[in-house]
Amino acid sequence: MPKAFWIANVTITDPGRYKGYQAAAPAAFAEFGARFLARGDAETLEGRPWQRRVVIEFDSLQQARACYESKAYQAARAERAGACEADIAIIEGLD
Repeated sequence: MPKAFWIANVTITDPGRYKGYQAAAPAAFAEFGARFLARGDAETLEGRPWQRRVVIEFDSLQQARACYESKAYQAARAERAGACEADIAIIEGLD
């Protein structure tokens, strides 16, 4: 079964409120065995310049979706509402 990845592009607009997300999200990621492969500033060569880029690995597409849909992650997501602009995708890796 191929691995899956969250790819997130984020620009923080309210750092104080975003701290609530940063405090809540790790529990959801830990519950689903997420592994951070890349996180931080990135050089934008084409397209919209986002402040931060994040790549998170999961053991499967089902696990990645389950994490996003979990109560723990949705609670964390509510903490970041209005604190950032985000573009998040889940992609299946190659076998």
